[in-house]
Amino acid sequence: MARLLYRLGVFCARRRPLVFAIWLLAAVGLGVGAATGSQFSDGGFSMPGSESSRALDRMETHFPAAQESEDTGSLQLTLTSRTDSPIGVGANRRAVEQILEQAAGLPNVAAVSDPFDRQMPYVSPDKSTAVATISLTGVTDDNAEALHEQVVDLAEQAQGLDVEVGGSLGAGGAGEGGHASELVGIALSFVVLLVTYGSLVAAGANILMALVGVAVGLLGVLAFSALQPISSTTPTLALMIGLAVGIDYCLFILARTRNELREGRSLEDAIGRAAGTAGSAVVFAGTTVIIALAALSVVGIGFLTEMGLAAAFTVLVAVLAALTLLPALSRSMGPRMMPRKERHGRQTRNADRLTFLERWIAIVVRRPAVVAVSVIAALLVLCIPVLSMQTALSTPGGEDPDSTQRAAYDLIAEKFGAGAQDPLIVLLEGEDVQAQVGPVTSTIQSLPDVARVTPAGVSEAGDAAILQITPASGPIDESTYQLVRDIRSAASDLDGVQLSVTGQTAIDIDLNHALNQALIVYLILVVGLSLLLLIVLFRSILVPVIATLGFLLSVGSAFGVTVAVFQWGWLSGLFAAPSGNPLLTFMPILIVGILFGLAMDYQVFLVSRIHEAHRHGMRPVEAILDGFGRTAIVVAAAALIMTSVFGAFAIAPMSIIASIGLALTAGVLVDAFVVRMILVPALLALLGETAWWMPRWLDRVLPHIDAEGESLETDERRVPVSTAY
Repeated sequence: MARLLYRLGVFCARRRPLVFAIWLLAAVGLGVGAATGSQFSDGGFSMPGSESSRALDRMETHFPAAQESEDTGSLQLTLTSRTDSPIGVGANRRAVEQILEQAAGLPNVAAVSDPFDRQMPYVSPDKSTAVATISLTGVTDDNAEALHEQVVDLAEQAQGLDVEVGGSLGAGGAGEGGHASELVGIALSFVVLLVTYGSLVAAGANILMALVGVAVGLLGVLAFSALQPISSTTPTLALMIGLAVGIDYCLFILARTRNELREGRSLEDAIGRAAGTAGSAVVFAGTTVIIALAALSVVGIGFLTEMGLAAAFTVLVAVLAALTLLPALSRSMGPRMMPRKERHGRQTRNADRLTFLERWIAIVVRRPAVVAVSVIAALLVLCIPVLSMQTALSTPGGEDPDSTQRAAYDLIAEKFGAGAQDPLIVLLEGEDVQAQVGPVTSTIQSLPDVARVTPAGVSEAGDAAILQITPASGPIDESTYQLVRDIRSAASDLDGVQLSVTGQTAIDIDLNHALNQALIVYLILVVGLSLLLLIVLFRSILVPVIATLGFLLSVGSAFGVTVAVFQWGWLSGLFAAPSGNPLLTFMPILIVGILFGLAMDYQVFLVSRIHEAHRHGMRPVEAILDGFGRTAIVVAAAALIMTSVFGAFAIAPMSIIASIGLALTAGVLVDAFVVRMILVPALLALLGETAWWMPRWLDRVLPHIDAEGESLETDERRVPVSTAY
């Protein structure tokens, strides 16, 4: 691999116009595809193979007239008396009637329900609260927020009542502020690169390459969306991952190019050797990220597959940009990629620059047992919040605890029951379904945690009926989960009728359960892949085991920090996104996949140099000191860049993006600075020569991947250049 990438790097350096033209054509072609009409879905999540989803499809067939038009929606007005007087008498009733009359006159309002209707009253048992439903028409993505705001304005002007607006008509600006997060991440990354390189040209080139790569990758994702709609979250995730790895991969290769120049090599030879050594590591690391993200498709859930493949594509483009476009740009930069003082005299880097890191690693290898035990104990403490981690597809009442939507939801739950707003739907199917409604109702009513069972209609053909089940508990409570299981178990005792549980609550429960089960399988798959790839790369059994255990500690720490902030509410004032809610259901499996790839990045770049030094005859501790000294500053810079990018997303106002950003920020910090730069060296020092042991038979059968450029050391051919560095 090293020779192949060496030739590729030199070719791209010599054929700069051709390389630039190819990338320009790719960007234009994908841009045209994206401009033909990128399409985004509404962001809903479902699992087509689940019982609840299949039942929902059949219910739409049996009851076609009950399906709501795409351009309609509804909101709720929750009206509460400010005095001890009942809501339905005297001045309170007149105030209710006045606000409902005003609501009926608002634009796009089709109807307003009467909470005092004797046939369908919606008044709390204590007579203090009434709920009216506002049905709207002509609702679109463009006007949904404005329609919602006009109802909120009406509620705020109400006289004599406390009024909250429940429900939602769409995203409501959930994605606002995302572009600012990206700019903050890029700016911080540029500062880190400028300090690392000491060259404005090199830092600018690194950022430029990453931006070009992520732009082409995103254009590809958007071009695909013109053929098949994607979730609006998918490009944001692809941008987050593509930008971070793009900057880091260019950093590793460009830093190696500069090191080769410092050793006196010609410019093209330095570019080729950087592509053959650091480029090999980039290929390996990028491949692990791509595999981990693409492997999300094995879960079998459409939106997760979509996110994983989109992010994997942007990583692939980032790798290609680092291997082809960066060598071409490096040839154009020439000596300007070096600090000004090194351009003419070729001075070596200031030896004092790594003093702190040299002292750091010296302490680690001097007391490896104490260091390893202390680090493991500290990381296990960070993992403790994971024991209370709660996941849900959506937060009941909305994710913002200070919103009028959440206030209305909580008030209705308090006055009418926790499960009143999130009923379960039971679909009965059979030849004589009408006769089965009564017995099935009695059976379900007898189950624990059932507040009431309400027959909701029979199909025109008489072959299907709907029951509405109101749980006594909330939609994300374990009692409701158990109720769904109990109803499905009861279905086996029914003759002549097929019973299915559906509705949004049941769909959320099924999807949450499936993702939690898939996380275990996926974690096993990722851990197994980690072991296999690292065994092949490092020709060792124990080094991959150490790397994988470190990855598990990094993942646990990332989850622990995220639970403490976004679920427990610790330090919530530092973040714009709401806290105190369950984590999004698919967030853990995404973090496992992404963080796995990033963890392997640092493992490969740091330990491969240690392995290289050991292969050259150094004793284990000497190899650790040498390899660490050569790569630690670059790995630290790469980790700070990742942290800058992900940390910028962590301050976004949208919970899904902020929680993923924080989890990746914490995971990268722990993995790079604690696991890879403290724990792994300490364990390698403890194990000594044993760390690099491998059975001879296994060494013979495994393929050899030259990720350290060993073949280049024995290759006498040098690429002549006409321009000196």
